[in-house]
Amino acid sequence: MKKTVVAAVLAVCANGVAAEPGGRLLATGGASSIEGAAGGGIVPWAVMSGYAARDEWGGTAFATRVDTGDYRLDSYGAALSFGNRLEVSVARQRLDMDALTKAASLPDKTLNQDIYSLKLRLFGDLIYDRLPQVALGAQYKRQRNFLVPSLVGAERDSDADYYLAASRLFMGAVGGYNLLLNGTLRYSRANETGLLGFGGDRRDSRSLLREGSAVLMPSPQWAVGVEYREKPDNLSFAGESDWQDVFVGYFPSKQLAVVAAWAGLGEIATLEDQQGLYLSLQLSY
Repeated sequence: MKKTVVAAVLAVCANGVAAEPGGRLLATGGASSIEGAAGGGIVPWAVMSGYAARDEWGGTAFATRVDTGDYRLDSYGAALSFGNRLEVSVARQRLDMDALTKAASLPDKTLNQDIYSLKLRLFGDLIYDRLPQVALGAQYKRQRNFLVPSLVGAERDSDADYYLAASRLFMGAVGGYNLLLNGTLRYSRANETGLLGFGGDRRDSRSLLREGSAVLMPSPQWAVGVEYREKPDNLSFAGESDWQDVFVGYFPSKQLAVVAAWAGLGEIATLEDQQGLYLSLQLSY
């Protein structure tokens, strides 16, 4: 899937006029989150993927790796958007957990998940309206090898997250530099975004969770920001920590974006102080 998606986007980008990005400003499509939706690395924003403006198609393909030493998460996928109004995305995640497998004698060395998402802009605009851009999103998630999650108390192998995001780009707001602020409310019972299943022996109902991003753009090509993502605590076998990161994004053109971050993920499945490098590559059209 990964090679096919990336090859398709490269083919479009090589096709001259067909590869010309849409009319939106550079970097206003954000990056691709680990779950496929446009935004930051761990938080979806109200923006749409790619650069499609009114009556235009746009999209992205991405690949991301997060490595803490004990765990390694690989995520890749693609998104399509139309008219700066609707976004459809798909992502696949693979979590390698050799350290935990050896320590706990688990039957699997990896956890895998597929994510299918929709996002609809409800009203407002990132820049040109008095109101912020507000979007409603849904993410259907399916955990693909449920044995380990079921052994630690997860109730189900698939479920849906719902979120409401509001984003605003303030032009020249901080010392003449642009500032983007985003706030997201998520309604979810996913354990570690769903890689450890959904619901648990401690709590099986959805929780309302807060997420946020603040991004300063010292130039049109560069972005520096922080993110925060609140997590539920459904499983009694281990605590689940909130996530945060500090990132730098580079947008040399509308076709390419590179994001590097230092991610603090806290405790994951009994292993504490998980932190490490986040690196993501995105191709847009």
